[in-house]
Amino acid sequence: MSTNAIGSNTQVQTTSDANHRKKYTFITPEGEDLIARLVRAEATGQPFQGKVEVAVAVLNRMDSCLFPNTIWGVLYQPNQFTPVKNGQIKLPADAESIRAVNEALYIDRANGTHSLFFYNPKKSTSTFFASRQTTVAIGDHVFKK
Repeated sequence: MSTNAIGSNTQVQTTSDANHRKKYTFITPEGEDLIARLVRAEATGQPFQGKVEVAVAVLNRMDSCLFPNTIWGVLYQPNQFTPVKNGQIKLPADAESIRAVNEALYIDRANGTHSLFFYNPKKSTSTFFASRQTTVAIGDHVFKK
């Protein structure tokens, strides 16, 4: 295992799994569970890769100077995630959401989409996203940076 500093916000420990993939981000089991609960609440019914990208957006926010540098800080920042406001984040994660978070931890995000935001244009009326660059669209979600 090796440890590298990324920016001033996040320490990244790299390890390998049984398939010799490199794990780029280490977070506590509690942090993994919290992100997985958000993924379940935000991305139920979406493709697996969309669930992974939701988790990636949370991890990217932790690395960004625009957001808090903790999972809890990112998720509970006021007016950021509907499941926090409506209590859906308190419901347990499903197996696919847990798997999506695990997959996100193995992504080299330095070479990824750099998504910080996501929304469903069928449900959101916010004009905030219009000024942001689209990184990818997966299922019903559009991801932005």
